[in-house]
Amino acid sequence: MKIDVLTLFPEMLEGVFGASILGKAKEKGIVSLNAVNFRDYANNKHNTVDDYPYGGGGGMVLKPDPIFAAVEDLLPENGAKPRIVLMCPQGETFTQRKAEELSGEQHLIFICGHYEGYDERIRQHLVTDELSIGDYVLTGGELPAMVVIDSVVRLLPGVLGNESSAVTDSFSTGLLEYPHYTRPVSFRGWDVPEVLVSGHHAKIEAWRREQSLLRTLERRPELLELVELTAKEKVWLEAERKRRSEQKASE
Repeated sequence: MKIDVLTLFPEMLEGVFGASILGKAKEKGIVSLNAVNFRDYANNKHNTVDDYPYGGGGGMVLKPDPIFAAVEDLLPENGAKPRIVLMCPQGETFTQRKAEELSGEQHLIFICGHYEGYDERIRQHLVTDELSIGDYVLTGGELPAMVVIDSVVRLLPGVLGNESSAVTDSFSTGLLEYPHYTRPVSFRGWDVPEVLVSGHHAKIEAWRREQSLLRTLERRPELLELVELTAKEKVWLEAERKRRSEQKASE
């Protein structure tokens, strides 16, 4: 996979691109990560990439010409067109499902803005996706882009040491992930659940499923509406909801 990031601050991405999972993925040749300073594509004497908004108002707006020029310079002469992702608070909320979708692409181009916003023609005529990582505003699109890139790259085959890790992560199954334990078996009087050291794989899988359901019910119950549940699980969850409701009422 090839990933290009259009930014005014390429130094923000260089450290992240060379470290941890992303750095290892680059070393293995699984992904190409490239930060492009789109100020280099400004077509004016002072290399300005922003201007005052038509109609007045506060803040500056990113000009379309350097963004279009930078993207067009990155487009392949042949082959599939890349997904061009605009990082923006107004965009679609980024999810694990979106990460899985993007991980199937050959080429991604991210556009990271600053200032008040983007010229609307960038949205209308250039980008294929607008993404937000949450309902809050940051000073620029670099941090959100890094979040999305990390989430996408770790799904590529060969990136993680254990290929099943990405499959069982929270949200990959639609549920929050089950609790994890490691050595020692007993720590300060707190013991690892007996089933996990039993060696009985079927019971361990059943326990993990149950724990994922319970954790999701407790922390993100709205996710359960989107998950395919067995008839037995539906009955069990309804009983658990009722038990918790009665317990709260008695407190």
